Amino acid sequence: MEGLTIILSLIVLGWMFWFFSGYRKSLKLGQLAPDFKLIDQHGKIHTLDDFRGKWLALYFYPKDDTPGCTKQACAFRDGLQVIKDLGAEVIGVSVDDTSSHANFAKKYQLPFPLLADTTAETAIRYHSLIDLGVIKFARRNTFLINPQGKIVRMYLSASAGSNSAEVINDLKQLHV
Repeated sequence: MEGLTIILSLIVLGWMFWFFSGYRKSLKLGQLAPDFKLIDQHGKIHTLDDFRGKWLALYFYPKDDTPGCTKQACAFRDGLQVIKDLGAEVIGVSVDDTSSHANFAKKYQLPFPLLADTTAETAIRYHSLIDLGVIKFARRNTFLINPQGKIVRMYLSASAGSNSAEVINDLKQLHV
């Protein structure tokens, strides 16, 4: 009887994680990317429309100045010139505030915008929020958006170490 209780508890916990984590939801390739209007670490407001006519690598990450997020951000920083040469921009998004983003960007010399999604509305629209009740953070997902504003690649549960290289490779393949 005790074993059955443990198994049922694990099933319920697994279902709750699936239900609240957003795994059951997804965006579709080819659809218009959800709009956003968020402030960066310098106090500048960015919207999706600001990037019309350019490729955009929009990456969501869990927390400023943590090992995986630092690795991912620095890889995007190190590959940024190649990304720009391919006609693309990079933007990071997390639920951290602008002050946290400013410190993170300064510490690691991150030359691209880090958007503060403190209400988590954008992460929700991109099905990239993990909501554990009192704790919310962005899922490590990246969306490659074409100049017309459509999602052409999704890197769900992206690898912190190889995400930037994947984006670069895909940009090379997608360019005419």
